Amino acid sequence: MFKNNIGNSRYRSMSLLCGKLLSQWLIVILMFQYVSALILPNNETVPAVIVFGDSIVDTGNNNYISTLVKCNFPPYGRDFAEGNHPSGRFSNGLVPSDIIAAKFGVKKFLPPYLDPTLQLQDLLTGVSFASGGAGYDPLTAELVSVMSLSDQLIMFKEYIDKIKAAVGGNRTTQIVSKSIYIVCIGSDDIANTYTQSPFRRAEYDIPSYTDLMASEASKFFETLYGMGARRIGVFGIPAIGCVPSQRTMAGGLDRACVESSNEAAMLFNSKLSSQMDALGKKLPDARLVYLDSYNGLLKMIRDPAKYGFQVTEKGCCGTGNIEVSILCNRYIVNTCSNSSDYIFWDSYHPTEQAYYVLSTITLDEKVKQFF
Repeated sequence: MFKNNIGNSRYRSMSLLCGKLLSQWLIVILMFQYVSALILPNNETVPAVIVFGDSIVDTGNNNYISTLVKCNFPPYGRDFAEGNHPSGRFSNGLVPSDIIAAKFGVKKFLPPYLDPTLQLQDLLTGVSFASGGAGYDPLTAELVSVMSLSDQLIMFKEYIDKIKAAVGGNRTTQIVSKSIYIVCIGSDDIANTYTQSPFRRAEYDIPSYTDLMASEASKFFETLYGMGARRIGVFGIPAIGCVPSQRTMAGGLDRACVESSNEAAMLFNSKLSSQMDALGKKLPDARLVYLDSYNGLLKMIRDPAKYGFQVTEKGCCGTGNIEVSILCNRYIVNTCSNSSDYIFWDSYHPTEQAYYVLSTITLDEKVKQFF
């Protein structure tokens, strides 16, 4: 009788545990099941998704320029497409550019603009102009020899000229005005240019540096609007103090989140959001949508089990503490086999699974604001 009671108690405990795990995984499964099935208001259709930014949304442009900021080698791309395909995306698989293009019903993969194999249909449905290592601060791109936001706008002008030559002015105007634009940039300004190099700290404190960033952001949005863009979604800077590399470099022996970096990100985000509100009132027909990746990522880190994750403080690649870009390479040992358990792929960039969750948290409830 006593043994039976113990058995029943264990059975009930296991049942409760299994039920809890099942409910957590159902949340994640439901998120992914509908990743490409967003319902757009008023039967709207989106002709293209066009992306500007840094390594979070670079789908391979840095493959074609002379810089050390690259990832077109294993283990990057381990789960991309058919597998073991390092495409230049800073993750094990898809990045937000691809995921957002799918959410708006455009296509599964968003190609890099510099890919020499692009066909006309690729251009007509959108590309990424993003370059890993870029920032709002022009110095950020210059320090690592990548394409600045000004360079990306030059390519966008070239892009418009190409499609105009192919399909004519009227259709080009429609594509440009009806497309969804995504801007994701700014983390490298704070994490690298300000924190890790001496050039800006001698001239600016964090309040004045974030003023510089916000001013550059505002100029970029106005220029983009002047070129015909109307539906513009802008990601705030995430909680960069909690990414593994920042924990390692400045988080102390216990590798805690670096509060000074997180506070800088929050300060910039508040200025960014205010600038966007002001521009939205100033620019006719503009739809400027702020996407809160700061709190989105923080939710995932603070309650990983809710979103199906187990590991939050290190990346999958190697030790997960410092490896990124050329330091995360084919010769690194101990890269994890279960990347879906990890929020971070390397010490700076999330996994494909984490990008799916983060995109869902930050974008899905804001879709109507684009129209």
